[in-house]
Amino acid sequence: MEAALQTNIQTCYHCGDDCNDKPIVSHEKSFCCDGCKTVYELLEENNLCTYYNLEQSPGISGKQSLAESRFGYLDDAGVEAQLVNFRSDTISKLTFYIPQMHCSSCIWLLENLFKLNPGISESTVNFMRKELSLTYFNGQTTLREVVQLLARIGYEPAITLADTDGKKTTKYSRTIIYKLGIAGFCFGNVMLLAFPDYLAVTNSLQRSFGSFFGYLSLILSIPTLLYSARGFFTSAIEGMKQRMVNIDLPIATGLLALFFVSVYQVLTGSGPGYLDSFTGLVFFMLIGKYFQQKTYDTLSFDRDYTSYFPVSITVLKDDQQEEYIPVRNLKVGHRIRIRNQELIPADAILLRGTAMIDYSFVSGESEPVEKVVGEIIYAGGRQVGESVELEVVKEVSQGYLTQLWNDSVFSKQEQAQSVGTYANAAGKWFIIAILIVAAATLAYWVPRDLTMAVNAFTSVLIIACPCALSLATPFVHGHTLRVFGKNKFYLRNTAVVETLAKIDTVVFDKTGTLTEPSAAEVTYTGKVLTQEQERVVKSILSHSTHPLSQRIFQSMPGETSTVYNFQEFAGKGLLGEVDGKLVRVGSAAYLGVNTIKGHDTMQTAVYVSVDGVLLGYYTFFNVYRDGLQDILQGLEHKHISVLSGDNDHELVRLRELLGDKASLNFNQSP
Repeated sequence: MEAALQTNIQTCYHCGDDCNDKPIVSHEKSFCCDGCKTVYELLEENNLCTYYNLEQSPGISGKQSLAESRFGYLDDAGVEAQLVNFRSDTISKLTFYIPQMHCSSCIWLLENLFKLNPGISESTVNFMRKELSLTYFNGQTTLREVVQLLARIGYEPAITLADTDGKKTTKYSRTIIYKLGIAGFCFGNVMLLAFPDYLAVTNSLQRSFGSFFGYLSLILSIPTLLYSARGFFTSAIEGMKQRMVNIDLPIATGLLALFFVSVYQVLTGSGPGYLDSFTGLVFFMLIGKYFQQKTYDTLSFDRDYTSYFPVSITVLKDDQQEEYIPVRNLKVGHRIRIRNQELIPADAILLRGTAMIDYSFVSGESEPVEKVVGEIIYAGGRQVGESVELEVVKEVSQGYLTQLWNDSVFSKQEQAQSVGTYANAAGKWFIIAILIVAAATLAYWVPRDLTMAVNAFTSVLIIACPCALSLATPFVHGHTLRVFGKNKFYLRNTAVVETLAKIDTVVFDKTGTLTEPSAAEVTYTGKVLTQEQERVVKSILSHSTHPLSQRIFQSMPGETSTVYNFQEFAGKGLLGEVDGKLVRVGSAAYLGVNTIKGHDTMQTAVYVSVDGVLLGYYTFFNVYRDGLQDILQGLEHKHISVLSGDNDHELVRLRELLGDKASLNFNQSP
């Protein structure tokens, strides 16, 4: 009994480390240090000991110092502001780099932090990047308490000077390069050693040095097996743990068959083996993976910045003139104008105007939050109401939206997709068929000829190995992403490539999508507007992002004035007060007037009234975008629909463009 107990207390229950001569015994369990004991007690208090059921000794060592006074700097508001990606009156969001993360047990524990501290709303893990995304309630806990909790359970985040300076750099893994280099070196040398096997004139050389070359090739193949090809074996094992058959299973099986048959032939002298094929397959499949990774790295900048943001942003010059620049060119210190319903792309300080920020995109809360001049407004908020002027204080790359784009929710979906939906879907049944045929071949030949049985079994696995599918998939997906990227169309993961191919219906918005508002001819009909009336109308139009509003705004001369009580009714029109005058701009139905008969059916009309008096209307001769006909011809095998907020005055022209089978829907609201 004592011997059994002595054996039981030699390793730590939490982390599995050696307890040395003086183990700490608590709760009838042994621990190597106070840190591990503290973590266990913390988990037990919160009914989280299921953590230990995931695998034997899943915890990391708790030997680090528990002196938590060293986290006092996190109470500083300036440090917190640099670390936090988003902060409101109720919640804060941030992302930590956790280098200690190493297994599924770590993921389980880190995603259950809310049970350890009720002030933590949620926590999600990006295992590949070793990142932990946290949301916590400001009124219930603090940043310091969150970090202290992580340190107590053995997952202290790596907080560096770059983090507190707001200069975060992306850590790119070079593992694939090292694997590719080793596989290429081994493959090249093994091919040279196998060269005599391919030429009849070298028979004498093969007889003299064949055995020596075989052993040398075997030695060169071992690093390829143990290091370069490890990812295929790991993926296959993980798939089996999840009771899922993925494409890496037959690849791993085929590679093992190649290697061990080659080992058998080299050691017994019965043949030269297939080590050149083994190292070559690994090398070429790694090239595919490297190509795909480089594609992601190349497009990561554009995918981070343009997926959620507007394509361009309005920047104000010193003379208050507006200039439109790409979001990616936005710099600290730029003064920008954000209009109604526009997304704020970077953290900025409010300089002018009344900001009502809808943070539902970030926090899920749709109630607008009022901000006053001098307050910081985080990226991801959407302005509701009049246009406001902001000064950018943090680059777009440091904003919350970029963090959201890299959220582990997307990463997990991508990891689950692995090498592609088609490859896994088709590969699943292909793999099952391969294994059945290989097993049947083995069963048939074993009673007759054992050597033939082994050769036939391995031949099926080697020849039927879906290496070509594994190699082709990343090349196809990677090249597709590059083609899309050059045309400014960015995808979050490769699975979307195959999903796009299944699209059978394409729906277009008309104004600003099929048409080119900036090229439309604007004509005013009605009472001649005075200089003051033009100013109040232009002031209202300046707050709207609608293409027609902006087209009229650009065609009008003069300055603008402050607008009060601005409102924009989607699909209808605008309302606001300028110098005490009530101005309304929009459709005939919105202003309550009958459509003037005799309008050119090729035109769109926008009506204007001041203090309830209808002044007139602006008409547009719609100009359709160049190249539209070619695009529509490319979509001839798909069903086309059009949604428009206008009336059906464009029906005839659209029928000519789209044909009789297209579905045209007018007078639609968002």
